[in-house]
Amino acid sequence: MAITSQVHNDVESQGGEARANHDVSQENYENWLPISASRKAKWWYSTFHNVTAMVGAGVLGLPFALSQLGWGPGIAVIIVSWLVTFYSLWQLVQMHELVPGRRFDRYFALGEHVFGSKGRVGYWIIMIQQLIVQVASTIVYSVTGGKSLKKFCEILDPSVFEDIRQTYYILFFVFLQLLLSQIPNFNTLKGISLLAAFMSVCYSMVAFGSSLAKGFEHHPTHYGVRSHTTAGITFDIFNALGTIAFAFAGHSVVLEIQATLPSTEEKPSKVPMWRGVVVAYSVVIICYLTVAISGFWAFGDLVEDDVLVSLERPAWVIAIANLMVFFHVIGSYQVFAMPVFDTMESCLVQNFKLTPSRNLRIIARSIYVALVGFVAVSFPFFGGLLGFFGGLAFAATSYIIPCVLWIKAKKPRVGSFHWIASMCCITLGCIIAIVAPVGGIRTIVVSIKTYKFYS
Repeated sequence: MAITSQVHNDVESQGGEARANHDVSQENYENWLPISASRKAKWWYSTFHNVTAMVGAGVLGLPFALSQLGWGPGIAVIIVSWLVTFYSLWQLVQMHELVPGRRFDRYFALGEHVFGSKGRVGYWIIMIQQLIVQVASTIVYSVTGGKSLKKFCEILDPSVFEDIRQTYYILFFVFLQLLLSQIPNFNTLKGISLLAAFMSVCYSMVAFGSSLAKGFEHHPTHYGVRSHTTAGITFDIFNALGTIAFAFAGHSVVLEIQATLPSTEEKPSKVPMWRGVVVAYSVVIICYLTVAISGFWAFGDLVEDDVLVSLERPAWVIAIANLMVFFHVIGSYQVFAMPVFDTMESCLVQNFKLTPSRNLRIIARSIYVALVGFVAVSFPFFGGLLGFFGGLAFAATSYIIPCVLWIKAKKPRVGSFHWIASMCCITLGCIIAIVAPVGGIRTIVVSIKTYKFYS
């Protein structure tokens, strides 16, 4: 009897040690992944992370979107999108700690939990949509970085830089990202993200001020929509909806940003996170409306898909603005790429049993940056990319999925405010998700007729 008891105790002891070792191993693994490695962020970190994620390439395309929609509908869609995404972002922030004592640090982890027995369905649907948003953002930012640097150099000295292909500027941007991609975790990115957020506000104000000056000097007399045929107007509307959806793309990284904040039972992370989001969204709507309205007012339906391209004088101001864009997209690229790195590294360690190491990071992240750079060099259709990707996945992650998760998790009463608001967001998101890719593809097709590859 004593021997049996001793054996039982030994088995229990070994089981306890195994569980303890597993817990330590899991903790070490989480501490290695870039999203959950550090939770020491302050509330204002979430402000500039969100500004960096939001006020990016999309804001420069808003005057172009107004030229496709017209004054009234264009401004209305921007404001409605801001309100809708502000609400859906609030939902995500609240659901970060949906279960007491547990944090959902990743968007797809929240979906897996909410869908319960069908969790893997929720996991894959959200995982794919989120990755499309994040990868698409890094592609578009690579294009934007190359174009902005090219514009800056050409203004600086046309005789030297005018004949250099845009491809080389994009490749230089990709080279910088190869170096920055080795930043270990999201919280360590705070300095670069702060600089990027500051740059985004600065170049938005430069675009606003320069557009005002241009408008007072000689503003156009025609403010109608760009196209003059029914088909053209229809496709432009589709593309404009995608462009505006792209401008509100920060939802795909919001839970990952919140994961960097500390959280206790007395003060959960949703409190400082929401404070940061409110400040960030106030900055967002100011930048969006000022740039959109002033850009369209200054150039009418002739405005370019990147408003800084339309602006030519004073040359030094436009040069500085383009340099600001370049520095901004360096940081915003990393904000969207970090969750991708987290997903890749998690997959390689868990599914392929690779050892977490610096070499793993160097190889995996470098391959990703190189592939994104190749796509950006091959298909640099800025306006079409905004519309296509904006409708394809951005509408889902910003408008639809947060509300679906909220309804399923919180089960609001039918007819209540949250039920009605969620259903309106889902409906608007579905419309954008259906029509915007069509407009984006059409814009790409039109652009490709006059585009010379790797030029």
